[in-house]
Amino acid sequence: MNHRDRFINTLQGKPTDRPPLYVSMVPQLAKKLSNHLGVPYEEPISSLLGSRISFNGMLTGLGVDAIGVAACFPDNFQPKLREDGITINEWGIGTKPHGLYDDFAIHPLAHAQTIKDIESYPFPEVGAPGRFRFAEETIAKYGKDFGVIGDLECAIYEISWYMVGLEKLLMDMMLEEPYVDVLLDKVTDIATKTGLRLIECGVDMIWAGDDFGSQNSLIMSPEMFDRYFAPRIKKMFAAFKAANPQIKIAWHTCGSVIPLIPKFIELGLDYLNPLQPLAKDMDAENISNLFGGKINFFGAICVQDLLPNGTPEKIKSEVKRIAGLLSKDSSYIIAPAHNIQDDTPIENVLALFEAVKEL
Repeated sequence: MNHRDRFINTLQGKPTDRPPLYVSMVPQLAKKLSNHLGVPYEEPISSLLGSRISFNGMLTGLGVDAIGVAACFPDNFQPKLREDGITINEWGIGTKPHGLYDDFAIHPLAHAQTIKDIESYPFPEVGAPGRFRFAEETIAKYGKDFGVIGDLECAIYEISWYMVGLEKLLMDMMLEEPYVDVLLDKVTDIATKTGLRLIECGVDMIWAGDDFGSQNSLIMSPEMFDRYFAPRIKKMFAAFKAANPQIKIAWHTCGSVIPLIPKFIELGLDYLNPLQPLAKDMDAENISNLFGGKINFFGAICVQDLLPNGTPEKIKSEVKRIAGLLSKDSSYIIAPAHNIQDDTPIENVLALFEAVKEL
C-alpha cells in the first residue's frame, strides 16, 4: 500500500496496513536533521504556518504519508523588519524573536472599540496574487503519491486575539462589545474563503483550528464557546462540505478540551487534533474510552516529554500503544501533538519514523 492510498483509505474509514503518518517540526530541528541525513536543507515556507508545511522533500523521504500546504504571503508582500527588531506581518501583527519562537509586540487593533475600527482596517486579501502558488505547485509535485492536508490553523479565535490582544479580547467578549462580532465575522470569512481556495487546489483534508484549552482547563467557558465560536465554526464546516462533500475536516485545539469535544462532534468534525497527552484528561486511553467511534483522532505523540526525553525504545513502545488505542474504534492519523521541537534528539525523531514503519 503506498502513502496516498494509506492516507485516503484512512480518511474514508477503509482498511489499511497501518495508520498514516504526518510530521511537522521547527526549522532549527529540520536543519539538524537535514545535516544528519546528508540532504539539502529546505528553507521554511513564507507563511504564518511555515513550520507546518515546510521540509516536504526531507519528510517524504523519511516516510510521512501526508504533507501540508497553506496560504502563503502574496507576491506583493514581504514581512517588514523594523530597527527595533519587530517584524510586521501581513495582518499588521508585530512579533519579536524570543528563543525558538516570537513574542507578540504589536496588536494592531489593541485600541479597537467600535465597529468602524474593524470595518476600516486593511485586512489581507484572500485572492492576492501568489497566495496559493505554493499549494498548487506542492500538490502537483506530491499529490499523486501522498495525502495532502490544507492547513488553516489560527482560524478565528487566535488570529482575532493576535489582532486585539488576548486579555482585551476575552474581556470584551464577556462584555459583549459590538465590535467583537464584527471582527470574528471578518476573520471567519477570510478563513472560510482561504479553506475553499485550498479545496479548489485539491487538498484531501482541511485542518483548521484555534487553541481553546490550557494545560489544565478550557481558556473560556463552554457558554462563551457556544456564543461566539460554535455558530461560526458550523458555518465554516458547512461551506467546506458544500464545496466538496468528500472533504474531511480536522480541528486543532491544544490543551485540556474535554468539555468541547461533544460540541465538535455535534458540529460535524471528522478529526480531533492534536490530543495533547500531558494536558488534563487528554491521554490516549481516556480519549479513546470517551470518544472512540464518535470522532476520529489525529496526533497524540507527546512533544513535551516523550519525544525530547524518552529513549528510542520508549518512543517506539508508546507510538505502538497509542496507535492501538486510537485506531481501535476510529480512524487514526499518527502525528506529534505539535511541531517537534529543537530539544528533541535526532535519534528520537528517527525512532518515531521507525516505530510507524514497524506497525
